[in-house]
Amino acid sequence: MSDPTRLGLAEARAALRTKSLSAVELAKAHLSAIEKARGLNAYVVECPEKALAMARESDARLGRGEARPLEGLPIGVKDLYATEGVHTQACSHILDGFRPKYESTVTSQLWRDGAVMLGKLNMDEFAMGSSNETSFYGPVASPWLPPNRDAEWARAALSGDKKGLLVPGGSSGGSASAVAAHLCLAATASDTGGSIRQPAAFTGTVGIKPTYGRCSRWGMVAFASSLDQAGPIARSVRDCAIMLGSMAGYDPRDATSHDAPVPDYEAAVGKSIRGMKIGIPREYRIDGMPAEIENLWERGIAWLRAAGAEIVDISLPHTKTALPAYYIVAPAEASSNLARYDGVRYGLRAPGKDIREMYENTRRAGFGAEVRRRVLIGTYVLSAGYYDAYYVRAQKIRTLIKRDFEQAYASGIDAILTPATPSAAFGIGEKTSADPIEMYLNDIFTVTVNMAGLPGVAVPGGLSGDGLPLGLQIIGRPFDEETLFSIAEVIEQAAGRTALPQPWWT
Repeated sequence: MSDPTRLGLAEARAALRTKSLSAVELAKAHLSAIEKARGLNAYVVECPEKALAMARESDARLGRGEARPLEGLPIGVKDLYATEGVHTQACSHILDGFRPKYESTVTSQLWRDGAVMLGKLNMDEFAMGSSNETSFYGPVASPWLPPNRDAEWARAALSGDKKGLLVPGGSSGGSASAVAAHLCLAATASDTGGSIRQPAAFTGTVGIKPTYGRCSRWGMVAFASSLDQAGPIARSVRDCAIMLGSMAGYDPRDATSHDAPVPDYEAAVGKSIRGMKIGIPREYRIDGMPAEIENLWERGIAWLRAAGAEIVDISLPHTKTALPAYYIVAPAEASSNLARYDGVRYGLRAPGKDIREMYENTRRAGFGAEVRRRVLIGTYVLSAGYYDAYYVRAQKIRTLIKRDFEQAYASGIDAILTPATPSAAFGIGEKTSADPIEMYLNDIFTVTVNMAGLPGVAVPGGLSGDGLPLGLQIIGRPFDEETLFSIAEVIEQAAGRTALPQPWWT
């Protein structure tokens, strides 16, 4: 086989089971690709020895006819997931040197099912960001070339500060970049306000944020506990379904985990959507929406109608309040969760003349600017005198947002179709910290899903006028990811698989 990294997850699974490829060969091919693509900065830690050891175990099981669901398939792990004995820092300096003595539930289930770990993937610090520029380890570059730039220019930019190269989205930018650049077959990611769906849309990949509670959060570094949810990014709808089948499941160690059997998600891929009702929310037609996003949405509607679905106009009246409410709730929870990082028990410790100064010095040195900003916002809205005015009010708005979706689904619709992002990917350094609100607006189509705890999937729908990926978002009923996979497959087939970039970075 000329280049095993060009296979999809399902294709590689078939090649391993027919023994036309070995797990060790597949792992070595990906490790070589990772080495050649270090300039993209997608991985913060590579695990070649661990990967090859896991691959040899997979080959032994395959030889005995004992193949597990993900047997021998090499994947990347977002640095948010605890991996026993392996660097786990949420790409923050404050967790410097932390190597947990335990494994997250999600990754332990992936290893249980035979997956091979290639390494840990870059991300925005503590998952706070929409461009993967806030990582302590530097920005991740998208494998997509910027408009009107050639490979020679891009390689020079890779060796410098990466300014002008495209962001892969965030916070799961390392996951999206690695999948799009064929540096792993699939990757774990996480989504607090769009951090799976937005990077997937920016890179021409598929990403699903499952229903809150579908995947365990145990062993994930917390950002906003009522919003965070694990999920996969892969190169096709089927590959995402395969990954989610292993990642999902009840976990008694997570009090928010949903106690129900995990459906066969892969079986839902390719099912007819004839007779389904798809809602089109009028509030998502925002002022100033680029014409190419509007046209993408209309194409998606036409594809679903052609597949036999009924298109229904719906209203989600509290959509306009979702983004401001989210940026109260999420920082408030972040302020509480990040209070545990004090330099006493693990991670970075900056000395001081007393314990208070040590706390202050550690947090000043350990947290990046965006994390400090959100902690300060969260502390403010939780403080006496402002708690009712901001945090309680935001939670009431959150209830209204959830009610909007409940009423829409009660009217008989099966899913909702929207754009995934308000634009194609932008350049590294283009949206600076001078105006953080400009960056926050990237989440305008995605935060409602997290506020309501619903599942949502981003699937490629075509290219922009500049030749960059654009994605459509499908929002489903709680714990009905199967319907999302069926609808997403229709869009994937109609739009055609996005031809991912050739490796100019080598």
